[in-house]
Amino acid sequence: MNGALAWRFPALLGARAVALLAVALLLLWYTGQRVEIDRMLALCGEAVLAQAGMADRSQVADGLGSTLAELVPIQLSSRREVSRIEGYDPDHLPPFAHIETAETRVSELNPDTLRREERMVRTAWLVEPFGYAFHVAAKMLETLEIALWGSVIAVLIGLPLALLGARNVTPHPALRAGSRAASGFLRAIPELIAALFLVIAFGFGPIAGVLALGLHSAGFLGKFYADDIEDADPRPQQALAAMGAGRLTIWGSAIMPQVLPQHIACTLYTFDRNVRMGSVIGLVGAGGIGQELKGRFDLYEYGHVGTILIAIFFVILTLDFAASRARQAWR
Repeated sequence: MNGALAWRFPALLGARAVALLAVALLLLWYTGQRVEIDRMLALCGEAVLAQAGMADRSQVADGLGSTLAELVPIQLSSRREVSRIEGYDPDHLPPFAHIETAETRVSELNPDTLRREERMVRTAWLVEPFGYAFHVAAKMLETLEIALWGSVIAVLIGLPLALLGARNVTPHPALRAGSRAASGFLRAIPELIAALFLVIAFGFGPIAGVLALGLHSAGFLGKFYADDIEDADPRPQQALAAMGAGRLTIWGSAIMPQVLPQHIACTLYTFDRNVRMGSVIGLVGAGGIGQELKGRFDLYEYGHVGTILIAIFFVILTLDFAASRARQAWR
């Protein structure tokens, strides 16, 4: 009874925790001033008040509102001048396509009279009702292919790095340190920076994107795989070692069955992330939908941008659903 009365709830925060919290808050306040968090909050507050009708106008609300308004209606059709289409055959048009003609008045210099004269020019256009939607779908497929091959390269590089970096597979500390350092180096180079250099080396296109995603993701998989291997239950490993099995046999028979679900989950996450990053590295010319997005944005064709953003959203949503079902199937 006396022991029960003497018991007290433990303090939520001790003196050391309070001191650390105060230092953390001071650091946040100092860094917040440097990155203009106060200005960000003020501008966001103005935008909220403007939308609620409690303020006249807001720079943020006006800018975002005008841009979002131009994203709709989205662009589904494509329109190309017939004279610029190589191998154009009017008898074999694409499905659902049709020809439109337009007359425009042009002013030209007459070389005989040296005067400008106006004349009517008839131009034929090939219109495909869903041409741009199909073009975006093809670019999204290219992005998925870039992400897939980037993930394959990441697994092919990351797994050997993991085996060399795991303590229970590689006994030599120099090999483990070298493997961990290599994984850290690959993780330290962002995909966008790697893509910039690889575009210079390989030119514009998907090769730079595949390598940029593959090398960066290999650093993460090398670390995650190695951590999972080291955290595996040591008892099956000890049993096989007592029977004289080698390290690779132990890895394949005692470690791999334990860590395979974690490896699959990490690999699926890497692929999912590579799809997202594949849309970003295209901004620097590394192929995929990002390259199309950058071009349309620079031309202020926001209807095309809206179509691209919707396509990216649906692809990511579908991949999230598929990855969730795959993880459940492997549990």
